[in-house]
Amino acid sequence: MKIGVFVIGDIVGKPGRLILKDKLKPFIQKEEIQFCIANGENAAGGAGITGEIADELFSYGIDVITTGDHVWDKKEIIPVLQKNRSLLRPANYSPLSIGKGYVVKNSNVGAPIGVINLLGRVFMKPIDCPFRAADEILKVLTPETNVIFVDMHAEATSEKMALGRYLDGRVSAIFGTHTHVATADEKILPNGTAFISDLGMTGPHDSILGRRVDCVLKAILTQMPTKFEIAEKDVRISGAKIVVDTKTGRAESIKRVEIKEGD
Repeated sequence: MKIGVFVIGDIVGKPGRLILKDKLKPFIQKEEIQFCIANGENAAGGAGITGEIADELFSYGIDVITTGDHVWDKKEIIPVLQKNRSLLRPANYSPLSIGKGYVVKNSNVGAPIGVINLLGRVFMKPIDCPFRAADEILKVLTPETNVIFVDMHAEATSEKMALGRYLDGRVSAIFGTHTHVATADEKILPNGTAFISDLGMTGPHDSILGRRVDCVLKAILTQMPTKFEIAEKDVRISGAKIVVDTKTGRAESIKRVEIKEGD
């Protein structure tokens, strides 16, 4: 059986959430999407996520929400991470931290899909090795499902590419998040794993990484503390559609997706 999975780049603030409310379900129906994964670590005012916002995103058709280095920015998310297995924090945080970094969940056609959330180390704060974390998690997930998706939330393209090659043939797809800039390097790796370095940003693109241009320029030019307010114009959904054979777990295709407000 072939299934279509839609993976969505970092959701930034209210503009990112509103375009998903308006556009996601029609896209899922039109493109015959059976499962949807989105990175939501910037969904609450550009930094962090709350339980209320997570529920909002789930209601729009998202099955699993991944996060990254901003996962702890809203303290009220801690009890939600304890209860909701469909909201992930990076798996390579300390094993003593709250929440889980992976989950297996059924698609709308019943096929089980594993999702792993990892955090990079290059140009990021110190954290456990994402490569070794993936090895350990795959020992648990592989007996349960052939279809496994990995969100590698990382700064360095090289680190994301290295993980892609390291896991090629062991997972169905690896997609990068964090930079808010979509890359044009989508491909199927030699052993059948779909890969893209970064999905980009679901939010306002008339901006600097989702923030108002004037706020960012003020901070750069004055070197004074400045609140980076969320921009509002040219809102887009940025992500990729990946088709996977559930029998083999191999990806058959990966296609970048961009949906604008006027589409």
